[in-house]
Amino acid sequence: MRALIKPVFLIWVLMTGPAYSFGQQIPDSLLKYMEVAAANNPEVMQRLAEYEASLKKIPQAGTLPDPQLELGVFLTPMEIVSGLQMADLRLMQMFPWFGVLRNARDEMSLMAKAKFELFRDSKLQVCYEVQKAWYELFRIRKEKDISEKNIEILRIIEQLTLTSFSAPEAEQSGSAGGQSGAEEQTSPAVPSGPGNGMRGMGANQSARGAMSTGQAGSSMQSGSMGSSAGSSGLTDLYRIRIETGELQNRIASLNDRERVVVAQFNGFLNRPPSTYVYTADVLIPDTLHPYLSVIPDSLLNNNPMLGMLSFEQEAYKSRKKMVTGMGFPMVGLGLSYSLVGRSSMSTSAMNGMDMIMPMVSVTVPVYRKKYRAMKEEADLLGKAGSYSLQAASNSLNSEYYSAIQLYNDARRRMELYYDQYELASRSFEIMLKAFRASTAPLADVLRARQQLLDYELKQVEAITDFGTASAWLNRLAPASKFN
Repeated sequence: MRALIKPVFLIWVLMTGPAYSFGQQIPDSLLKYMEVAAANNPEVMQRLAEYEASLKKIPQAGTLPDPQLELGVFLTPMEIVSGLQMADLRLMQMFPWFGVLRNARDEMSLMAKAKFELFRDSKLQVCYEVQKAWYELFRIRKEKDISEKNIEILRIIEQLTLTSFSAPEAEQSGSAGGQSGAEEQTSPAVPSGPGNGMRGMGANQSARGAMSTGQAGSSMQSGSMGSSAGSSGLTDLYRIRIETGELQNRIASLNDRERVVVAQFNGFLNRPPSTYVYTADVLIPDTLHPYLSVIPDSLLNNNPMLGMLSFEQEAYKSRKKMVTGMGFPMVGLGLSYSLVGRSSMSTSAMNGMDMIMPMVSVTVPVYRKKYRAMKEEADLLGKAGSYSLQAASNSLNSEYYSAIQLYNDARRRMELYYDQYELASRSFEIMLKAFRASTAPLADVLRARQQLLDYELKQVEAITDFGTASAWLNRLAPASKFN
């Protein structure tokens, strides 16, 4: 019986990251599922495409404006002193103020880094969701195993109940047969002399009547005891079958829930909803990494959300510098080329010679209101980014302490329920032996079995919470290859 009620799982925890070796000797594991999700999840792929698109903005922002080429052709050549002017060709290149292009390139580069941090954050979020769903699936399957095991225990108790229920009937039947034989053996032998015929017959009838009366009284008493035992036995059987029906209904509900969680899990991996998901039976226990127990101010700096907001804030500073430079004049350098044909009426020495003229142009940014508004916009965006960064930092610190609390609480519950399960298991064994010996009622046995079941389920819940808390901490303070 000890082997039957012994739990099929150990106190365990699955942690993720390079420091953990679990899952590397089997074809499917949580580590592999996380890798697949990080490579195939549509949301992650979207963030990656956005990051790659943002990289293409860097050369756009750091490039000079396109040169301007102008071409003019005279439909009728214009006569000038040096000949006949036939066409004009002008080329002009504008140059922004010093530092404008560099600051624009820096802004786009910082924005691209912010997009990359957003890509990192999406990978971490998907990996966290994969771990959370995997632990949920593990819990469901373990609860199914525990429920099925308890159904087997109830069947054994039912067999013991049936045995104890049929035993009184057999004893009652044996007692009735013994009394009938005794009646035949103890009937008095009355002599059949001529003077004693009628007297012997009357005595014989009196003896038989007295014996019959005694047997009737004994039979009524035995019948009432058998009826009481039979009623109690049927009640016990009904109670066992009620418990069995509840467990079977729980298993059916868990099967429905399992299909939902499997579909959600495969959605994170971008796979068909009904694809089988592997979950382990026994996992290796592990403890919290030392770096996760220090003050979170330093370890949370690696969180991609903080990195994204920090890069955005730096980008707004570069934008302000760029806008400041745009408020200064732009200088243009160009060249004008005039195509001149020979004229028979001109006597100039330059008759028919083409003309080349260097040019310089300068923009005059007189509408200062526009540039002031652009600078103020950059200042306000930078201030908003600073507030957003502080709010995100506060939120992450709060989540960190919540995750630490869940982690420590789950660890304590794992240790407590492991000890409690061992005690409940021994108590159930003793109660079952007492019930087999008919010295303990069935209600006490079922109560002990229910307590054992509760502690098994609480163990699974504590283990699941422990794994979820570990995944949550890795999500907040990433230090694995998935960040």
